[in-house]
Amino acid sequence: MMDSTINQIISGLEAGQVVPYLGPGIWEGAAPAHPANHLDLVAKLTERITVPHKIRKNLTAAAQYIENFKHRKTLTGLMNAAFANPAKPAELHEFLASLHGLPLIVDAWYDDAMQQALAQHPSWGQVQGVSQAEHHGEWVRYYTSQGELTGAEAVSQWQTLLYRPLGSVSPAQNYIVSDSDYVEILTEIDIQTPIPQSVQQRRAGRNFLFLGCRFAYQLDRIFARQIIKRSSASHWAVIEGELTKNEKRFLDELNITRLDMPLSEALIQFSGVIA
Repeated sequence: MMDSTINQIISGLEAGQVVPYLGPGIWEGAAPAHPANHLDLVAKLTERITVPHKIRKNLTAAAQYIENFKHRKTLTGLMNAAFANPAKPAELHEFLASLHGLPLIVDAWYDDAMQQALAQHPSWGQVQGVSQAEHHGEWVRYYTSQGELTGAEAVSQWQTLLYRPLGSVSPAQNYIVSDSDYVEILTEIDIQTPIPQSVQQRRAGRNFLFLGCRFAYQLDRIFARQIIKRSSASHWAVIEGELTKNEKRFLDELNITRLDMPLSEALIQFSGVIA
């Protein structure tokens, strides 16, 4: 059963039928120079700015407090500092970048490792979610592989589209991180307005492979649900260990088959490269 599933995923990746969806869990155990999860990031944001104790471990609420009482520029500056050190691509990033036939990669964290891994790719660009607080009336911005701002029409020329729904430190420091950032998106996401047409087109009929994603947080479940809407009817997720009730329900509802193994082992299975 497991071998059959692995072979199906490998075939799908090679054919461009499978869309990798990366979460911060890809950094687990890697000790990167940047925050590698929600708790690490909120701890970094609150190192020098005191926030109420009850929200000290709540990333979006703490970010909103900083935005309200210290200004949005302060929040952006703290995010820039948290991700200031360029992230060295992991084996997983390099493996995905080597699959030149992938039409779409989703990366739902703020580092720039996937961009760096794609640097030698012959044809790619990215679209990032942007905050209404900084770009009123815009949901996303498009960037070439050289980091230059461009328009949606450029996507048709890119073999691989990197979708950063939460933004990224590179190339323009776009961040979806505060409560108000999410509220703006959540008011429209059910009708898909914040999700670029190019992403909607490239996901159609394809399967998603979740890597480094956990679904204990409601926001993570909402974003994943809406991003994979109107794609294929079946997907996979590499998640090791015990699931929460919410995670299990979420996987069951969206017909996501879980591969209960470490991400490093899954990478060996997918690529034959020892991480």
